[in-house]
Amino acid sequence: MKRNHGFTLVELLVVLAIISLLLTIALPRYFASVQRSREVALMENLQVLRSGIDKYYADKGEYPASLGDLVSRHYFRSIPLDPVTESSTTWQLLPSADPDKPGVADIRSGAPGKTRDGIAYQSL
Repeated sequence: MKRNHGFTLVELLVVLAIISLLLTIALPRYFASVQRSREVALMENLQVLRSGIDKYYADKGEYPASLGDLVSRHYFRSIPLDPVTESSTTWQLLPSADPDKPGVADIRSGAPGKTRDGIAYQSL
C-alpha cells in the first residue's frame, strides 16, 4: 500500500494558529522596542548636534548661521537625521538670545507627537 507523505489540513491549521498566537505576543513588544530605540537615537543626535554647535562657538566665537556651516567647516560629515521623522531637514533651529551674536544656538526635533513618557518631541 502506497502512503502519501504530507500534512493534513488540521495539522496546517494548528501550526497557523500557534504562529498567529506567537505573533500577537511578539509584535507589540517589537513595535515598542522600535519606538524606544528611535527616542534613544533622537536624544543622542540632539546631544551630538548641540555639542557641535558648542564647539563651533568655542572655536569661532560666533554661532553657526545654519547646520550646513557645521558640515562645511568639518564639524560633521553630514547633518544627522531626526530618527523620528527620518529626515535631516525637520530640525528646528533656535536662534541665539544675544542680539550681538546671531546664529543657531540650540536645536530641537521637528517631529510631531510625544515620547512614550508623554514629553513632546519638540521640547527635547
